Amino acid sequence: MRRLEMLSNTIFGVAMTLLAYDLPKASSFAGAPDWHDVVRVYAQPVIALTISFVVAGLFWFSHHRRLAVAPEAGRGVVFLNLFFLLSIILLPVTNGLYGAYRLDDVVAVIYGFHLLVIATLNAVLWVLALRGRHHPQLLAPALFPVFVFALGIFAAFAAPQIAQFVWCLAFLAPFAGWLAARRSG
Repeated sequence: MRRLEMLSNTIFGVAMTLLAYDLPKASSFAGAPDWHDVVRVYAQPVIALTISFVVAGLFWFSHHRRLAVAPEAGRGVVFLNLFFLLSIILLPVTNGLYGAYRLDDVVAVIYGFHLLVIATLNAVLWVLALRGRHHPQLLAPALFPVFVFALGIFAAFAAPQIAQFVWCLAFLAPFAGWLAARRSG
């Protein structure tokens, strides 16, 4: 698991850095841009970058907490962790697509589905890490984003411009853990 932790740190670091790869370059402008030009060119990619970076950061934090709770695992959990890390590696791809076509319903659904896959793999890994132990304060923050991202996909179908606000609700996952701890304690 120690090697998995080092690998995950590398993967998260590279993926989070590559999120900025698709940002427009200054050469996108023929001359010095005005405020309208800057907003027109940068708004969508920066919104996508911000959402993806914070999502990746939250899942990195969750991943490290999970490895601390379950420092040993069998081969199946290690392979599932590798699929989880694969889903993180693909985040710059869907982020670039979403940053370019944020208001398109098909693109928003694809991006939302990718976020849902990441959240689901993370939640399954938490369920496996907590097997037989009752820790709602640890499980609630892992399950909460699954529901939020599923809801966000439905929002993306209906109104892609609203989906980004629904996805941001996933940032309340630590609060869900706090509420679960209060209720169980």
